This record gives sequence, structure tokens and C-alpha cells, in this order.
Amino acid sequence: MKKIDKTLEVKKERAILISATLGKLELDRLAELTALAETAGAIVVDKYQQKIRKINPSTYIGKGKAEDLESRVKRFQADVIIFDNDLSPGQIRTLEEMTKTKVIDRSELILDIFATRAKTRQAMLQVELAQLEYTYPRLTKMWSHLDTVAGAGGATAAGAVGAIGTRGTGEQQLEIDRRLVSKRITELKRELENIDKRRVREIETRKGIFQICLVGYTNAGKSTLMNALTDAGVFVEDRLFATLDTRTRRWMPNRTFEVLISDTVGFVKNLPHQLVASFKATLEEAVTADLLLHIIDVSNPDVMTQMEAVKKVLEEIDCHEKPTLEIFNKVDAVKKIGDLDMLRTIYPNAICISAKTGFGLDSLSEAVTAKYKGSEVLVRVTYSHTNGKIPNFLRTQAKILETNYVDNQVVVEARIGKNQLPELYHLHPDNVEIIDKN
Repeated sequence: MKKIDKTLEVKKERAILISATLGKLELDRLAELTALAETAGAIVVDKYQQKIRKINPSTYIGKGKAEDLESRVKRFQADVIIFDNDLSPGQIRTLEEMTKTKVIDRSELILDIFATRAKTRQAMLQVELAQLEYTYPRLTKMWSHLDTVAGAGGATAAGAVGAIGTRGTGEQQLEIDRRLVSKRITELKRELENIDKRRVREIETRKGIFQICLVGYTNAGKSTLMNALTDAGVFVEDRLFATLDTRTRRWMPNRTFEVLISDTVGFVKNLPHQLVASFKATLEEAVTADLLLHIIDVSNPDVMTQMEAVKKVLEEIDCHEKPTLEIFNKVDAVKKIGDLDMLRTIYPNAICISAKTGFGLDSLSEAVTAKYKGSEVLVRVTYSHTNGKIPNFLRTQAKILETNYVDNQVVVEARIGKNQLPELYHLHPDNVEIIDKN
């Protein structure tokens, strides 16, 4: 009996990474593209940055540099070339013909990673929609090498075999593909719209509960923090886009109240706009949140660029003006303390934590509690002995300073956050008096 070799595994593609820039060469610009390529399952065998005077319409980098790229492919036996730039279909085709190697750009790489990470039905639909919307405008030159489709050629021999309703002047493959893609995009949008409606109804049921949303660059530690604060059991891996699905759990930052906290898909600089649009339902958690926790990996040397990328995406979904707490995560992994001190100078209200070790989580809870309560006011509440809702609310949501009993009434003086006042008025609208607003 032949012995089965259990060591077989899928061959990893050998990748060459290239970044072409019109301006000044940035230090280690390819660091993130390297992480993206490795996340996609490639082995990076060569990478280099290329300064160009202008974008070449045929090859993006120019004929001479494309020929140099061809020699690198042979030298390193590469299977794929990955550009940190967005290329046109014509540029990709020309480069592939010259190098005899598959060529993809940054957006296509990110879409590919999302496709492998999608697990739920919603995430799969969102990724498929993003991929099709990315592909649709690129169909123009993909099929220029094909002639008219056989079977639709009218008086030709091939056209004679067409069924009724298919015989005519003929139709190019491009038009067929455009119709198919357009139809599928419409179907996906309709199905995602139904999911959106269910999500909106689900979010509406949370009204009255303080909602927090974790946002941040991919691999900043959002899922690790989510697991540290709750029993979410979110998948955690030291790779980009480890999880695409939103999870919402209950969390008690203070023994007296409970909030809902949600995780979101990680952001990345130059995130394809198709993905932002497709994942709008997932990002709806950020739009409807009362407070955003911006999780920042302060151990990353490119931390400032990552913060700007997150802010850009938040602007795209119109929630950049929401109350936000900056959370400096991975402080235990910072190599240059001076860099952390500089960041703390720029963001004096930021909370330093390590989601992995648990350092600073108490400070985070206190900061969230302060945001939840808002500035406090001194109130006097008068209610009947038989009213059980008022004392229960005050015990959990306020700091009781004094309690007096007058006839059949209870008079309580307490400090309560302004954010909790509306609920107190709702419970007892006639007998709540604000004594001091300071």
C-alpha cells in the first residue's frame, strides 16, 4: 500500500513588490504592502521603490523600468508582481505581456484578502459586491482580443445555429459580461439592502442603551481589546484584516451601568472606496454609536499615518465629529519611549493600555464612565414611598448625597450625569429639580 505524504501543502506564490512614486521616496513605504502580501499567502522574494517623472499610460513605470522588472522576475522566479499603486486594465495587460507574469495592484490585493477572510453571508456578499464594482469599469479592455460570440452572428455559419431570439447582428463578449456583472451587482445590492433593513431594526431596539464602537487601523488590537473587556470570543490573529464581521456584546465599565460595545472591520490607508461603500452596513455601528474608541497601535512606526487613514474613513461615513476617545494600545511593545511621550503631548487625553496584558483597562473603564455620565449636576428628586423605579434608578445611575422622609414622600439629593437626566425625567417628570449645574 502506497504511503500518503501528509506534508503536502498549497504552494505559496513568489511575489515581487513595487512602489512607483512621483515625489520624494518615502522610507519603507513597502512595509504595509509586504504585510498585505504575506496576509494573502505570498512569499516576498524582492521589493523595491521606483521614482518616476510621470505616469506612463502603457506601463505606469515606463518601458525601461518595465524591462528591468522583467529581468527581476526571471532572477527571482516570481509568480506574481504586486504594485502599491492602482493600475489601469491596459497597464496590467501590457506589464503581464512583457513580464509573462501575473500583475495585480494594491486594491485588487486588498479585495483578495477580504474575499479569503469573509465568513458570514453578509461579509461574503459585501466582498463580492466590492470585487464586481472594482471589475466592472475594467471590463472594457479585458475582452478586446475576442471576436463576436459564436452563435449570435446572424447570417454566418455560426449564427445559423442560434436559437430563436438569439440570431442577429452579433454581440461582443464585453457586452455580455457587462450585462451579467451589472445584473449580479443589482442582485447583491438588493440582498444587502434587506440585510441593512434588518440591521437597522436591530440597532433601533438598542435605543436607550449607551453604544460604543471600536474603530482603528487593521491589526491595532481591536479584537484583542474586545475579548479583554467582554466574553466576545472574537477571532484574533497577528495579521491584517483578521476579522471582517461586527460583533456586539454587553460590557460593564462600571458596576452601576451597562453599555453595548461593537467591533468593526479594520481600516487601512488607501482603502478601496468600493470596500467602504460595500461595508457601509458593517460600519453603521460606528455611525449610530454614542462614543467611538479609536484604537491606536503606538508600537507601529507609521502610527501617525495610520491615525490619519482612520480619520479619513470616518469622514467618508460622516461620523468624524462623534465623541471619540483615543486609546494608545500596545504600549508594552513600544521601543522608543520618546515617541510615546510625543504622542501623549499631542493627545493629552489619550488612554494608554495593553489589551494583551490588561494594563490600563481600569483607566479605560473610568474614561468611558466619565463619557457615559457627562458633566454631573446636583438634583433634588421627590417621590412616593410606593414608587420603586426611582430609588432603583438613583442607586445605579447616581451618587446619592442625602435622603429625607417627609410625610409619605422621599426627598433625595444626588449627583447625576447630564446624559442620564432625560431618563430620570422620563421616569418622574414632575418632581425633579436641578439645584446646581456645576
